[in-house]
Amino acid sequence: MGNSNKVRIGLIGAGNIGNVHLQEFGKLAEICEIVAITDTYLPLAEARAQQYGIESVAPTPQALIERLDIDAVIVAVPNQSHASLTISALEHGKHVLVEKPMGLDSAAAKDIVRAQQKSGKTVMVAHQMRWEWLPQLVKSQIDRGELGHIYTAKTGWYRRKGIPGWGTWFTQHGQSGGGPLIDIGVHMLDLAFYLMGEPKPVSVYGSTYAEFGPRKKGIGSWGKPDWNGIYDVEDLATAIIKMEDGSSLTLEVSWAVHMDTDSTPFVHLMGSEGGAFLKGNEGKFLTERFDQPVDIPLIAPIEDEGARVKLSRHFIDCVVTGQTPITSAETGLRSNLIIDAIYESSRTGGEVKLDWSL
Repeated sequence: MGNSNKVRIGLIGAGNIGNVHLQEFGKLAEICEIVAITDTYLPLAEARAQQYGIESVAPTPQALIERLDIDAVIVAVPNQSHASLTISALEHGKHVLVEKPMGLDSAAAKDIVRAQQKSGKTVMVAHQMRWEWLPQLVKSQIDRGELGHIYTAKTGWYRRKGIPGWGTWFTQHGQSGGGPLIDIGVHMLDLAFYLMGEPKPVSVYGSTYAEFGPRKKGIGSWGKPDWNGIYDVEDLATAIIKMEDGSSLTLEVSWAVHMDTDSTPFVHLMGSEGGAFLKGNEGKFLTERFDQPVDIPLIAPIEDEGARVKLSRHFIDCVVTGQTPITSAETGLRSNLIIDAIYESSRTGGEVKLDWSL
């Protein structure tokens, strides 16, 4: 059974993202151990178990969840199953690390929040971008007051030709919950809210478009296409989100677009005393001194263990200490509420107020 002090983890989903979790949690062998794995395609789970020395392969997710010797579960499966597996794990007394987006929609996200509150267990959404060195460095400056009051921000990720797995679950609304808005937009929303100091969003105005996907254009390299499948999601979304405190956030994301873009995620933060610009791994701090604009480049630390390791360590810390994760179930719900509202606004043509009631 190994060291009884280690957090024992079960992994549901042996695909691309599951493999990332195996690698990253594997770097924290002194505090945790992945002891069981399962996948809808069991031969893949068996291959991973052999590759990583995992002691057992569970026949089904439910069988894994019901095991008494597991403390925590990682949910690394397509979006449509996030809520059912997370809720079942919570009901069986397990802590959960769930891949983003937390829910397929805000109804599913509310179900998770209710189950989390009832269980008292940890639910953490796997938003690795918060843990990159650059956002961490910028956040430390924001917390010191260097930007003053952040009154507006702009974030986005324009992929020029990046539709993933055309025809697979990625491009089917019933399985994914949407296109780039829920796929990569959820990352940018989470990161922007983190840097803005977690203001409370109250209303949304947005538009979504599908100009490429339905014509089988704009195809990227991620995932294997299924040309007999369907594409019923957007390929570009744009929105403005208004907060309770009067601040605002503009969001723009695409999987495919005709524009001059290097397909790198970005955040612009505009504060009363200073601003910050983050783009991929490059960043700068912007302010005014002696009546002159001043730009200060942000330099990567010499040693950085990597975002995913930091994320994994935070999850284990929360499981052990009971502290609330920085990407709690409530932050997952916030993203789902905003995303649903953007789709609704695009459909109706009007502003949509967010309904936070559980």
